[in-house]
Formats: sequence, structure tokens, C-alpha cells
Amino acid sequence: MQCYKILLTKDGIIINIAFFITIPIIIFQFIALIILYKTQKKEIFEEIKDIDFAIKNWDLVKAYEKEREMKERLKRLNQKKKKKNKLNLKKNKERKEKKEQKIIKIMNPIDYYFFTEVLNKHNPVKKNNQIKIKNHSIKTESNKNSFRNLIDKNKNKNNQTIIKKSKEIMEYNDREKNDLTYDLALKYDKRTYCQYYFSLLRTKHIFFFSFFKNNDYNSQIIKMDLFFVGFTIYYTVNALFFNDNTMHKIYVDEGSYNLIYQLPQIVYSSLISTVFNILLKFLALSEGNILEHKKDKNKNSLNERTTKLKSKISNKFIFYFVIGFIFLLIFWYYLSMFCAIYNQTQYHLIKDTLISFGLSLIYPFGIYLLPGLFRIPSISNPKNKRKCLYDFSKLLQML
Repeated sequence: MQCYKILLTKDGIIINIAFFITIPIIIFQFIALIILYKTQKKEIFEEIKDIDFAIKNWDLVKAYEKEREMKERLKRLNQKKKKKNKLNLKKNKERKEKKEQKIIKIMNPIDYYFFTEVLNKHNPVKKNNQIKIKNHSIKTESNKNSFRNLIDKNKNKNNQTIIKKSKEIMEYNDREKNDLTYDLALKYDKRTYCQYYFSLLRTKHIFFFSFFKNNDYNSQIIKMDLFFVGFTIYYTVNALFFNDNTMHKIYVDEGSYNLIYQLPQIVYSSLISTVFNILLKFLALSEGNILEHKKDKNKNSLNERTTKLKSKISNKFIFYFVIGFIFLLIFWYYLSMFCAIYNQTQYHLIKDTLISFGLSLIYPFGIYLLPGLFRIPSISNPKNKRKCLYDFSKLLQML
């Protein structure tokens, strides 16, 4: 760490792999900071505003849902009633026909003729004895009704728009669906195994999470920055594992790369780097805080909660970039010094880093196959309660 003069030489920079890897990452973090405060922070706050709109109108949504449930229930009851009436009519008709046939059998031909004539005759139309209402009264009442109907129609149309928008805003995203309680999952999670598997990749795999647009409440530029900072952490942790024994082994092997010897170091560095990345994600990502806000449908303290939420997210962003810049500068200096002093060993270091970072990108494809094997059967049939399987799938989901 004290041999900084070596880094400042021409050879110390030109053949320094770490220098040319870390400098662009530091520059990217500056760009990420500008983009966040120019556009993406406003977008996140707009999403919070939309959630507030939905919370304010959630009583209307619940009333509509209740009304719809009642209508569906009444519809089912009416259908059953109609079926029953139809069946009764059919039975009555059959009884009547049987009765007529019995009467016909005991009648002589002349009586039969008169009997059929009576049956075929139409009932005379009854005269209309209703009292006539004056024309101007009818028109007045009709105008009043049409005006009322127009007001009700416009009001109903406006309510429908608010309800539709509120439901769209409050619709569950991938993370919310994956974190549902068992009873709610039975009701709302209708995904197939493949849909659930891809949702895990979108929300948890560092590459897909960082570079593909998801329906989450995080800043896209921060997610991308986390990917590059995460790589720098892998790079630095691997460098910290290069001690005298490692250097001696490289000397004994005459500079050739020994994967078997380096494997434990790669595994340890991967685990340590994962822990560091989890801590950085906690600082950088806003979705967890916004989802907590979204769950609370209490309108009374809404404005106060929204102000606190925005302040908390702003502070998290500031803290993340301050910590991020400090760590990146430390990583840049340490890695650059390491590669300047041990310029032959730097190739072994970058290989270790690429392998450990590559493993972190590959193993999730296998691990995320497991949770769905337990989750999907546990919620596929609501009659068969399998909560234990569901809870176990959620534990596997955390890996």
C-alpha cells in the first residue's frame, strides 16, 4: 500500500489490468448519480404518488368488488331458480298431458271433438282499462328520469375509470407474488412452473435483475451500477486471498494456472462477495420500502407516511453513493497497486475473479429450479392444503 510511486510510473499504469477495469466503473457511478437525480428519482416518486392515489380510492375498489361478488352470487342463485322453474314447468306439462290423455281415452268421438276445439281457442284479449295520464306530465317525468340517468351514468363511468386505474396500480408484481402468504397465493397466484421460475430469474439473478426492465420499484441505473460494483467486490476479495503461499505456488508451477489449488479460494471469495453485495443492495434498492407503504391501506396517516418514505429513499440513495465512491476508490487503489507490483500474478487474479463471478451468474439457473417443485403443487389445488410445502419453497427461494 506504501509503494504508490510504482503505480505512478508509465509501466505501472500501461500494463495494469485493474487500473483499466476499475476506472470506467468509477466513471459509470458518476454518470449513474447524475441520471438518478435527473430522471429516475422523479419516476420513483411518481410511482409513490400513483400508489397514494390508489390507497385514497381503495374503499371504492372494495365496494365495487363486494357489489360484483353480490351480483355474481345473485346471478348464480337466479340461474339455479330458473333451472328449477324450468324443471317444474316441464313436470307440470307432462302431468297435464298425461291427465288429458286419460280423459281422452274415456271420451266418445263427439265429446273429444268439442274438447279439442276448446283447447285450441285463443283467449280473448283483455280490454285496457288503465287511466290515461296527461301528455305534458309524461314528458316532464320522462325528462327528469333521463337527466337523472345521465348524471348516474357519468358518475358511474368516472368511478369505473378510477377503479380500473387503482386496481392496475395495486396489482401484484413478481416480488409481491413470490412473497405472498399461503392463503393469498391460493387465491391470486395462478402462474405455471415456468412463469414462476422466470420471475425468480428476473427478481434475483444479478444479470437479469440489473439489465432487464422489470415491473419493480427500483432505479434501473442503480441496479446496473450494483452489477459493476459487485464485480469490483469480487475482484478485490480475490486479491485479498493472494498471500505468500499463493505466490509461492504460482512460482513452483512456473506461472501456469492451477485451478484445483485456486478452487477453495474462489469459493470463499464468492461467499464473502455475496454478503457484501447483499448489504449494498439493502442500501441501494427502494422496492422494499415502497412495498411496505403499498401494503398499508390506512388513509388517515397517508401524507405523513409518504413524506417519511420519500425522505428515507433519498437518504438511502445518498448513503449508497457516498459508501460506493469510498469503497470504489479504496478498491481501485488496492487493485491497481497489486497489479503494478505483481504484474505477472495479475493474470491469475483476473482468472480467479472471472471464475468466481461467473459461478455467481451460473449457479442460480440450477438453484431456482427447486422452489417451484414445491410451490406449484402446494397451490395448484385449493382443496388439498399443503402449507408445509409452500413454506419450504419460500425458504429455498431465499437462496
